[in-house]
Amino acid sequence: MRVIGVDPGFATVGFGIIDNEKSRFNVIEYGVISTSAKKSFDLRLLEIYNDLLYLLDIHKPDCAAIEQLYFTTNQKTVIEVAEARGVILLAARQRGIRIFEYTPLQVKSAVTGYGKAVKKQVQELTKRILCLSEIPKPDDAADALAIAICHSHSFRSKLISK
Repeated sequence: MRVIGVDPGFATVGFGIIDNEKSRFNVIEYGVISTSAKKSFDLRLLEIYNDLLYLLDIHKPDCAAIEQLYFTTNQKTVIEVAEARGVILLAARQRGIRIFEYTPLQVKSAVTGYGKAVKKQVQELTKRILCLSEIPKPDDAADALAIAICHSHSFRSKLISK
């Protein structure tokens, strides 16, 4: 099963593409889609959409795992991130890719076994689970890989409940 994990944003969208066969992981690609603050917001959304379609067309994932929005501190950007997330969902749906959504608590629990793990713990275990030599950079890409791992660990129960 090929999974694309996506950490939504509008300045930076993290993505991580992994294959999971018989509980063995293979990292295909990870990184970020970055947009310039100098561009109008609508052009930034278009850039996210086009870049994500490109990734989906090249790698042909079986499903997309996307983090649900959770904001406690920066309420100012919640609408923009929600709009970017909508573009991400639209791109995946237009390519016929099944979408699964996970809360940050679910991702932390799936990767570390502890829902209140700190970011550094999640990153370290993501590195170990994927047999990488170093923690993936930037943080948004590491988060996206963790989201993909979360889906790989829980997709069977998600299929039963859908």
